[in-house]
Amino acid sequence: MATLHYGISDDPVHIEDRALAHLKIVIATKLRRNESFTLSWTHPEGDARGRSTIWIHPSIPLRFTFDDPVQPELNMKWVEELMQSANSTGGIQLVDEVLELPGSAAA
Repeated sequence: MATLHYGISDDPVHIEDRALAHLKIVIATKLRRNESFTLSWTHPEGDARGRSTIWIHPSIPLRFTFDDPVQPELNMKWVEELMQSANSTGGIQLVDEVLELPGSAAA
């Protein structure tokens, strides 16, 4: 389980390693453009039931910590889905991985 440390909070956000690797790409892209946005997720099993939203801003310290030392191969379809979410009025909604099924590619 990876961890997102945001601001001075002692309460880190726990997100599966693969999901956070993809989310990191989107967050870094938005912050590089000096864009603020929200990030929302459903609490993982084992945490308090519910969902959370945080405001991501370029001036707030942010650190990503991964359990797996090897970065996974990125699924660009999932990155695109997260980026579309980030550009919406609702901000990033951490969604399950978007899979490209065999035979579903446009001809």
